Amino acid sequence: MKGIILAGGAGTRLHPITRAVSKQLLPVYDKPMIYYPLSVLMLAGIRDILVITTPEEQPMFRRLLGDGGELGISLSYAAQAEPNGIAQAFLIGAEHIAGEHSALVLGDNIFHGPGFAAVLREAIDGLARGDDGAVLFGYPVRDPERYGVGVADAAGRLVDIEEKPAKPLSNRAITGLYLYDDQVVDIAGSLAPSARGELEITDVNRAYLDKGQARLVDLGRGFAWLDTGTHDSLLEAGQYVQVLEHRQGVRIACIEEVALQQGWIDADACHALGAAQGKSGYGEYVMSVADSHRIGVRE
Repeated sequence: MKGIILAGGAGTRLHPITRAVSKQLLPVYDKPMIYYPLSVLMLAGIRDILVITTPEEQPMFRRLLGDGGELGISLSYAAQAEPNGIAQAFLIGAEHIAGEHSALVLGDNIFHGPGFAAVLREAIDGLARGDDGAVLFGYPVRDPERYGVGVADAAGRLVDIEEKPAKPLSNRAITGLYLYDDQVVDIAGSLAPSARGELEITDVNRAYLDKGQARLVDLGRGFAWLDTGTHDSLLEAGQYVQVLEHRQGVRIACIEEVALQQGWIDADACHALGAAQGKSGYGEYVMSVADSHRIGVRE
């Protein structure tokens, strides 16, 4: 399965901060925002990832992430010249996907919860078996009228989807993480722009719904889904990460730790990545993870 992170857009709701830097490079407590969606794809076992940015900001992402080799993954880059909709990511990334299944995650979405890797793997296995053509992830929200909303039957099959409905049939917002089979590029290519001039991801999802091939996985209780698109939500996300990390003593979305856990790098490489990050608390944590791994292996 191929991965895509959509990290473009102008970030106008975060002006004036984002007049100088990409939203997805802003810090969410102790790490850049893009680490969070990147870690989601890595937890899913996806190693070949395309990062879509604006043309102007791409060099900064390359400087931060490189080609992914030090994490045992492959990162490539493409540009979205104008924010013409989420579904455009599949047209930009068509060559990258190359007829395989794909996962798209928005660069400003944060996911955290117990057993998330297993949830992702189960969804990917369903695609591989042909049980589903699209897997979406729903999250209960207090104000569903602000989101795309999904309705599923008792078996989890998506039966309806609404975009910012005045009277929502469900409180399950569709999050910014989408898994698709090899039909998605053709479906995205067949779309006409919406009234606001964009290729809508809801139209992609509706195409799968109409075929009876869309599933809605309820993240529900125990999970956190955070959208960092406003000043308040960005601050709240940082506070959430800070509280959990201080309380539990572990780091959320530590990409070096994920790479080590997946077996893509060894403890020596992980330790070196931590050491390269100076005396920061994040770098010290990465080194401690590597040291603990060595002890665990010896035992």
